[in-house]
Amino acid sequence: MSKKQRSANDWRGRDPRFSAEQGSYAQPVPSRQLVLDDLAAEGRPMTRGELTDYYALVGDAAEAFDHRLRAMLRDGQLLENRRGALGPIDKMDLVRGKVQGHRDGFGFLLPDDTEGDDVFLSPRQMRQVMHGDRVVVHVTGRDARGRREGRIAEVLDRVNETVIGRFVADNGMYHVVPDNARIGQQIRVPADARNGAENEQIVTVRITQPPSKHGQPVGAVVEVLGDRMAPGMEIEIAIRSHAIPHQWPAEVIEQAKACGDAVAEADKKARKDLRDLPLVTIDGADARDFDDAVYARKTARGFKLWVAIADVSHYVDKDSPLDAEAQHRATSVYFPDHVVPMLPEALSNGLCSLNPEVDRLAVVCEMRLNKAGEIRSSSFYSAVIRSHARLLYDQVADWLANPENLPARHQSLKKPLTDLHALYQAMLVQRRDRGAIEFETQATRIIFNDERKIARIVPVERNVAHKIIEECMIAANVATATYLTRKKMPLLYRVHAGPAADALEDLRAFLAERGLALPGGNDPDAADYARLLEQVQGRSDTHLIQTVMLRSLQRAVYSPHNDGHFGLALDDYAHFTSPIRRYPDLLVHRAIKHLEKRRRAKAFDYDVPAMEGLGQICSEAEQRADDATRDVDDWLKCEYMSDSLGQVFDGTVTGVTGFGLFVELDGIFATGLVHVSSLSSDFYHFDAQSRCLRGEHSGKVYRLADKMRVKVARVDLDERKIDFEPEAGDDAGRHRGKKPRGAGGGAPKSRSGKKGGPRKSRGKRS
Repeated sequence: MSKKQRSANDWRGRDPRFSAEQGSYAQPVPSRQLVLDDLAAEGRPMTRGELTDYYALVGDAAEAFDHRLRAMLRDGQLLENRRGALGPIDKMDLVRGKVQGHRDGFGFLLPDDTEGDDVFLSPRQMRQVMHGDRVVVHVTGRDARGRREGRIAEVLDRVNETVIGRFVADNGMYHVVPDNARIGQQIRVPADARNGAENEQIVTVRITQPPSKHGQPVGAVVEVLGDRMAPGMEIEIAIRSHAIPHQWPAEVIEQAKACGDAVAEADKKARKDLRDLPLVTIDGADARDFDDAVYARKTARGFKLWVAIADVSHYVDKDSPLDAEAQHRATSVYFPDHVVPMLPEALSNGLCSLNPEVDRLAVVCEMRLNKAGEIRSSSFYSAVIRSHARLLYDQVADWLANPENLPARHQSLKKPLTDLHALYQAMLVQRRDRGAIEFETQATRIIFNDERKIARIVPVERNVAHKIIEECMIAANVATATYLTRKKMPLLYRVHAGPAADALEDLRAFLAERGLALPGGNDPDAADYARLLEQVQGRSDTHLIQTVMLRSLQRAVYSPHNDGHFGLALDDYAHFTSPIRRYPDLLVHRAIKHLEKRRRAKAFDYDVPAMEGLGQICSEAEQRADDATRDVDDWLKCEYMSDSLGQVFDGTVTGVTGFGLFVELDGIFATGLVHVSSLSSDFYHFDAQSRCLRGEHSGKVYRLADKMRVKVARVDLDERKIDFEPEAGDDAGRHRGKKPRGAGGGAPKSRSGKKGGPRKSRGKRS
């Protein structure tokens, strides 16, 4: 429809958002959706003036509309061409998204449209941006490997306000080498901006001039952290590299202190009094914040289970300073011997924590279960409780196996613990009947000496007490999701999608090499995974098969759309049990308290669009925390292995690529690379379908799960890399020689970690 066919005011009748605009603004203007629709219908870009005339806007309305257009440009919905005309991104062969850098200088655009493939960015294009920046890219074609390739059209948002790295002084010139290898540019520091930093110290630099096509970024040192090898420095680096909020605003500390250190008598009123109920906490020896307490009792028809959760929502009001900071952090981050909490310690370790023998406020999920362990009914209410004991997993597991070891002071807990165990056994049958996946992954714990250097790395064993608490928490989470769904409350579900098609294809190829198959055809369910896991128990490669199966699954996220939890084989699932350390749980508690006050769902403080945004914030924060803790773990293991140069270890091949083998050391769980050049004298070719390296002349094959004896050849702390060589005499490296011509080498990888082709799925393991 052309401008001549429109009257001055007919846009109001056509605008699908006009009612919402009218309710929100004194001077309504065409909505973003209408502008995009009309530009698409016109089939050409239009200038600001043309658009203003198009809608017959004058005066204040024209000014307000200009602000809207600028906001749409800022958010990447529109792009301005060289003649000043505006067009929709999706109509101009343009893609909007986030830049992901690679240590080798190239990068990828991760499109906002999750269905679109990544766009390859050459090193030349990456000169003008940094990892994490939001940009608009013009797709110029496809490269020799079939990947979309692009040219940066506009930078929407430069996200790296500060960067942490190593300060280098070189003949009167200064620069910072970013710790994050995805940031490829060194940051130039003028002499008057070094802030006393010395050569090789770790610093935080504020970016004062972003990179461009013709120049590197410039910055000023704002924080000197100290020596690279100082105890705990790896955590300080990870916190800043991953932009984890770690400093408390003054108003947050003031609000936390104002809550006091004991529950006020007035706050105990109008709550159910469960202080005589022998609730207990069961946690690890190093736990400091106690979210949950449990109690179970056998009944004539089955069981009653109480799960009491710290009532954080009582102290953290919506939109308060505490709430704003909790939302900003979204999760606590757990490093070895160090925690960055979501809430100040006065609450997380104090007033909210269900410490023993003190009164605490709680939100309780009370469930009735039949003898088969199925939830028959549940109720939620605010309560005042008193934990009767702070128990440890190892203690409870020992007492259940050896009742005579139960101390005299805890004899009153004998029957509740026995009933809890009986309930768990019934729940376990239910878990297996519905087909929930039971991965037994190997976690490790790093033990430090007095100088905070690693003394040893030990495996962490999950015993029956861990599993009891896990099943109790799952039951409460299911009851919560079922209740809030029935009440039509907006909430964040914990959603776990099934495997993506490409990941499923890779998994099937891997299994076929081992004479195995995943049931379920093109749409396997959790029960199919569970059956395969049961089938491979007792094999020498069970750990590896479990790892590959786990990697085939997508990452669990928070969403207001209830798409179920694949891994647990549950239709309704939400996080209720950890509001001290997870913001989604706090939102769930607010929903429960809203209903407890007999208020309608439509009157809740959050709607679905608000939950959409919060779900993205919480999912990204969880990913950020995982990345940061993995960085610290990798660095610590590299530091630990740096004292073992030249030593020989047994290991297992956990990855095969064109450039070599990744080997995990048995018992240490540190992973390093055996480069293809260090393998026996031959030309080795990578077989992608079979995931193996095959010798051209010898016929020697290296596969996943092969055992190898390797020698520690090199450790690079900055890169967090360990290089191995096959031990002389070991079958896997019997004929070491010079690097064979053309042996190995790797193509640039997309973020999926695969060589060559573009990413088809955002799937990550849960």
